[in-house]
Amino acid sequence: MQRAALLDAARTLLSEGGTETLTFPALAERTGLARSSVYEYFRSRAAVVEELCEVDFPVWAAEVSAAMAAVDGPEAKVEAYVRKQLELVGDQRHRAVVAISASELDAGAREKIRAAHGGLVAMVVEALGELGHEQPRLTAMLVQGVVDAAVRRIELGAAEDPEQIAEAAVGMALRGVCG
Repeated sequence: MQRAALLDAARTLLSEGGTETLTFPALAERTGLARSSVYEYFRSRAAVVEELCEVDFPVWAAEVSAAMAAVDGPEAKVEAYVRKQLELVGDQRHRAVVAISASELDAGAREKIRAAHGGLVAMVVEALGELGHEQPRLTAMLVQGVVDAAVRRIELGAAEDPEQIAEAAVGMALRGVCG
């Protein structure tokens, strides 16, 4: 239970202030534990980040997968893939993952994030192949790039409404720059 409380506190810290706020004293304060107790659960800040990725990314990916499974046809699946990720922008787990990905992590943590991200991209490869793309994996990575750019735009509080950003991202993913 204390490990879960520490992870919840880490999510909150990351979503409120980014990686600079994720410190062991802050975790101890948020959970009511002694600072030395935090070290009993995690050896470093990177270990907290790695565990957050291991716990949160699969939940996020499952939500994207469920959204894709709920629709029929490859075009609808690509749209669900984009929209669900953009819907999750306000979710605390997502804000934590974004903060994590922006931080300086050790090679092991970066590799785990890359692998999890690769699993997310793999979800849309089949639908893109069904749409006739000759290189569906490459196209999937580019579609994810559109999603990532839209996420950053939403997170920055851009002038456009998040729904406008989502519409533009879906349009770009499905029709490219030709509209």
